[in-house]
Amino acid sequence: MRLLLLLFASTLINMNASSQSAYEIKANITPYKSGYLYLAYHFGSKQYLLDSAKINANGDAIFSGPEKLPGGVYMIVFPAKNGWIECIMDKEQQFSVSADSSDLINSLAYQGSSDNTIFGNYQKKSAEIGAQMVGLKTQMTGKPGDPTYDAANAKMKILGKEMQEYRDNLQAQHPTHLLTAIFNLLKEPAIPAASEHPGGKYDSVFAYQFYKNHYWDGVSFSDARLMRTPVLQTKFDRYFDEVLPQTTDSLNHYADQVLAAAKPSEEMFKYVLSSLTDKYVNPKFMGLDAVFVHLFETYYITGQADSWMNEKYRKYIFDRGYSLMANVLGKKAAELPMVDTLGKPFSLYTLQAPFTIICFWDPTCGHCKEEVPKVDSIFQAKWKQEGVKLIGVMTDGGKDNWLKFIKEHKLNGWIHLHQTDETRDKITKAGTPGYRQLYDVYQTPVMYLLDKDKNIVAKKINYKQVDDFMAFRRKPVK
Repeated sequence: MRLLLLLFASTLINMNASSQSAYEIKANITPYKSGYLYLAYHFGSKQYLLDSAKINANGDAIFSGPEKLPGGVYMIVFPAKNGWIECIMDKEQQFSVSADSSDLINSLAYQGSSDNTIFGNYQKKSAEIGAQMVGLKTQMTGKPGDPTYDAANAKMKILGKEMQEYRDNLQAQHPTHLLTAIFNLLKEPAIPAASEHPGGKYDSVFAYQFYKNHYWDGVSFSDARLMRTPVLQTKFDRYFDEVLPQTTDSLNHYADQVLAAAKPSEEMFKYVLSSLTDKYVNPKFMGLDAVFVHLFETYYITGQADSWMNEKYRKYIFDRGYSLMANVLGKKAAELPMVDTLGKPFSLYTLQAPFTIICFWDPTCGHCKEEVPKVDSIFQAKWKQEGVKLIGVMTDGGKDNWLKFIKEHKLNGWIHLHQTDETRDKITKAGTPGYRQLYDVYQTPVMYLLDKDKNIVAKKINYKQVDDFMAFRRKPVK
């Protein structure tokens, strides 16, 4: 959520800007009679402090501000920041809350807010059922079939049904309440019985497709309150990380679907686009940065984020976008306008080889000093005999250090390249991207694997992974 914090840091207003209060929360938490209480809010997977209020001699602290707060789940945090109580902020924003920190749930009481009275009653009911569940679990010391185990298990099912009925009734009676929206986020799609699958028997493909297609049932992406709950980001991440196929085409398709659903709410659209950007600008798995490139081309370049991007964020996004556009997996690798150790010009596309490896390195880089000799070892022992071409590109460190390292470590058979100052200046004056941007080389070493047509097969991987990729690509298709 690093990018989200950058974007949303200034969205909530200064609470002391006016004496006219659009919201006012009076809090009294036993036993605190001095110090400060803090108002905080959930945002994505994190929580952020919003304001503080001094506790008077009666134990009261009052939070107030001139504009209504965005809807969501907020927290009143204790002086030592070692605990809190939660409250709903929605249409009703003038209320009081009291509790005893030694027994928060049972002592919790709200006045002046029907939303929070409903919320408080739910918390008490959930705690009551939860306590009974914990007690029953201690009785389940045997195994299924044992009378004690089965009796406790049956009671747990009854309690589970009771809790679900409570939630269902709450949703039916209060369809616009934030709790109703939260319950919809927490619901799992109910896979139809096997008899309802094609052919009348269980079909794992059907079950998966049903689950995926009904994952967001009941959830409105135009409801900006969901951003400020502790559950949306978890469900969102699970959908993109675990539920969807981890291919760029699928991820692009479903990213567009979710963004289209969020479009009616500018705030939610910003949240979803920022979450997806944060996830794929530096993804966990190689190649999925193509999803970020899709977002960049579809939403950022077209100006759909211009209204809320600050200059720092805009520069970061556009620098990364233009850098990654050139090296998406499957695309042709960019030419390398460089010369070899003798000053002879080089052209990548004159090389004939089943695979070409490009290693960007710096002779003064500690990691390079360790990795480059290992790359050479496997090249000399294996890759060279397989017809693989290995290009070494000096990024920094000075020509003398570069030549010295090549000689001392006997990096024979490599195609050693560097860019002249004249070529670099020419590229800069022309305003065209250099090799660092085209290959996203901002640290070293960086390795690329190209196929015989110079399409990018893999990038930013180590020499062992390069070898594995080549072995995999050589396997005959069955």
